[in-house]
Amino acid sequence: MSRYVVSIDQGTTGSTVLLLSERLDVVSRGYAEFAQIYPQPGWVEHDPETIWQSVEKALGAALDSAAIDRSRIAAIGITNQRETTVCIGRDGKPLHHAIVWQDRRTASRCAELRQAGQLASVKKKTGLVLDPYFSGTKIEWLLRQVPGLSSQAENGQARFGTIDTFLIHRLSGGSAWVTDPSNASRTMLFDLSARRWDDELCALFGVPQAALPKVVPSQGICAETRGVPGLPDGIPIAGIAGDQQSALFGQLCFSPGEAKCTYGTGAFLLLNTGAKMVPSENGMLTTVAWQRPSSRGHDEFHYALEGSAFIAGAMVQWLRDGLGIIQSASEIEALARSVPDSGGVVAVPALAGLGAPHWRPEARGLLWGLTRGTGRGQIARAALEGIALQNCDLLTAMEADSGLRLSSLRVDGGAAQNDLLMQLQADLLGVEIVRPQMLESTALGAGLLAGLGVGLWRSAGEVAAVYKIDRRFTPSMSASAVSAMKQRWKEAVSRC
Repeated sequence: MSRYVVSIDQGTTGSTVLLLSERLDVVSRGYAEFAQIYPQPGWVEHDPETIWQSVEKALGAALDSAAIDRSRIAAIGITNQRETTVCIGRDGKPLHHAIVWQDRRTASRCAELRQAGQLASVKKKTGLVLDPYFSGTKIEWLLRQVPGLSSQAENGQARFGTIDTFLIHRLSGGSAWVTDPSNASRTMLFDLSARRWDDELCALFGVPQAALPKVVPSQGICAETRGVPGLPDGIPIAGIAGDQQSALFGQLCFSPGEAKCTYGTGAFLLLNTGAKMVPSENGMLTTVAWQRPSSRGHDEFHYALEGSAFIAGAMVQWLRDGLGIIQSASEIEALARSVPDSGGVVAVPALAGLGAPHWRPEARGLLWGLTRGTGRGQIARAALEGIALQNCDLLTAMEADSGLRLSSLRVDGGAAQNDLLMQLQADLLGVEIVRPQMLESTALGAGLLAGLGVGLWRSAGEVAAVYKIDRRFTPSMSASAVSAMKQRWKEAVSRC
C-alpha cells in the first residue's frame, strides 16, 4: 500500500502544501496567502498567527482533495522563508510580529557594526555579510525595542527562531523548539566551522543562547505531530531546510560542483561545495546546505556558495507593466524569438541595484545600444539575455571561489518554463541546463529529506531513479558569439 509525504513550503506571501507519493508524483496541493504588514517605509512584518492559519488552510485543502488513508502519511517535511525572525513566549503565543527577511530597519545598526570593524570577524565565522537581511540584528532590535523582552529572554520566558522553528513548535503541540543548520546559518549567530551557536556572536548582538532553538539535522526525526487538525498524532517531522537549500536538494544536487538556479522575481543560485566550507573572495555568501546521515554511518555537513541577482522574472514584469511591450509575461518568449538577435542591444536588469558579485546598490537598469532599428523584439531578447548573463557572473565567481567546474545547472521557478531563456543560459554558460518536470523544487526538497529521514526512500540513488526530467538544453552558440556577448555585457555593466 502506498505511503505519502506532506511537504510544507512556507513562503513570504503564502503557504503551499504538497502531498507527494513514493514515486514523487504530486497527489494534491493546497495554497493559502496571508497579509503583509508594513508599519513604516522599509519595515516588513508578518503576524505569526496568520502564517500558521495559512499553513492549516493549505494543509486542509491538500488533504481534503486527496482520497487517501491519512494514516499512510509517513512523514512531514518543512521548508521556509529563511531569515524571517519569530519571537514567542513559553505559552506558544507570539510576543511580537515576525520581522521579515526583506525588512531594512536595522540598516543603520549594520553600518555601525561595519564602522566598528566587525565585518571581517562576522564574515569569517558565519559566511555572511553585515546586512539587515539576516536575523541577528532583527533579534537585537526586538530585544532593545520591545519593553520587557530582554528580561523575558534572559529568564527563559521568550524564545527566538526562524519560521521552521515556529511551525514545528505548532505541529508538535508545543513540544519542540528546533531548527536545522541550513536555517541557523542564516542568522549571523551560527559558526559554520564549529557548527553551533557562537558565544561571541551572541554577545555581539545581545542574544541569550538559551533563547535560541536546538540545532538538529536537516534529515531525521526531530518531532511528531500532536493536536494538528486533520492529521493523526504521531506523524514524524523528519525534514527541514531553508527554501534555497531545499531547492538545491530537491534538484538532486547532492555532489560538489552541482548547482541549481531558481528563476523567480530574482535569481537564486547555489553551488554545492560538499564537506568543504569555501570562504568567498568574490562577493558570494557561504552557507550550510544541509546536515544528513552519510553512507558511512555518521552525519555529514554539506556547504554551498550562494549568490543572488535581485531582478530576473521582475525584468519581464517591467516590460509588461512599465513599458507595455507585452500584455502578459508568457508573451516574452514568442516576441524574443521573432528576431534573430538583439541587434546589439544589451539590457542590464539592475532595476534594484546590482547584487552579487558586484554589490552596487547605486547601479540602475540600462538599455544600451538602441538604434532606429531597435524594436520590441530586440528589447525582449536583450532582456532574456541580460537575465542569463548576470547568472554567468554569479557562477563564474562561484567557480573562482570553489575551484570546482560546473558540470551542469539544474533550473526551477516560473521563468524556467521559458525555453529560449534556458537555451540562452546553456549557450552562455557552456554547460547543459537540466529542467525537471516538477518545477516546485523547494517543496520537493523538504519532502525528499523527510522521506529519507523515515526510510521511505533508502538512498539518494533510489530517489534519483524516480526523478523525472522534462528537458535538457545543450550549448549550441559559437564560442566567438558568446565571447562577443559577454564583452558587450561587461561594458554595459560598467556604465550602470
